[in-house]
Amino acid sequence: MVLNGLNMSKTLTLFFGLLFTTGFITAQLQYFESFDKVKIAYTVEGEGSPVLLLHGFINSRKSWDKTVLKGDLLAKGYQVIIPDLRGNGNSDKPQNDEAYQENAEVKDLLLLMDSLGIERYKAIGYSRGSIVLAKLMTKDKRIAKAVLGGMGIDFTNAEWDRRLIFAAAFNGQTTSETQGAVDYAKSVGADLRSLHLQQKYQPVTSKEALAKVQAKVLVIAGDKDLDNGNPIELQRIIPDAKLELVAGDHNGTYKTNGFAKAILKFMK
Repeated sequence: MVLNGLNMSKTLTLFFGLLFTTGFITAQLQYFESFDKVKIAYTVEGEGSPVLLLHGFINSRKSWDKTVLKGDLLAKGYQVIIPDLRGNGNSDKPQNDEAYQENAEVKDLLLLMDSLGIERYKAIGYSRGSIVLAKLMTKDKRIAKAVLGGMGIDFTNAEWDRRLIFAAAFNGQTTSETQGAVDYAKSVGADLRSLHLQQKYQPVTSKEALAKVQAKVLVIAGDKDLDNGNPIELQRIIPDAKLELVAGDHNGTYKTNGFAKAILKFMK
């Protein structure tokens, strides 16, 4: 059947993609209780091969709403799983150091996928979500493919200066470089204590550990994004990893058509 030059299948794909990306279809918010009783919020949309999406710093699962990537994944028949990492969005925001130590966020994700009965999945992170995903890749052999978005090599350094100054900033010690981020966090009602602890105990994955990753990996970043180090150097230390540089800066790249197109091609 032909409709305005497009076959019906293609028309329906475009239609449902539009619905998802414009937010007319809203997934039901769900919760699970993690290893330390912290409640983690998440949504599951669609059916098919599962894909886990991980958001960035001072953000939540809602950052993926209305992105081209999320709409395309749903339109292509993937099941999209999006949590609020602890301390963000609708998840609990514990105020004690212990709640963020020893890769607590990674433990949350392992248990989330366990609770959903996921046996094999793909995962996409952006910015700080990629830092969490890098550690998750070293812990979970169920990950078939992983996308590290908006990230360079610097997070592999346990004494990364950018992490340290942002941890200090959300503990009241701002600089000209960090003041804008703190002001933004306040403007959206984010929990400053939790953000401090997220930076203080942010997962660190060494170059040696990344060199042993078995999942297929795509490193993707904007061509104007060196905020977190060089993505080319990150791609080089991960066995057989692919690299894509698309148009954009750090804050906008994950919303673009180019970002989505490159990831969908890698996902096939």
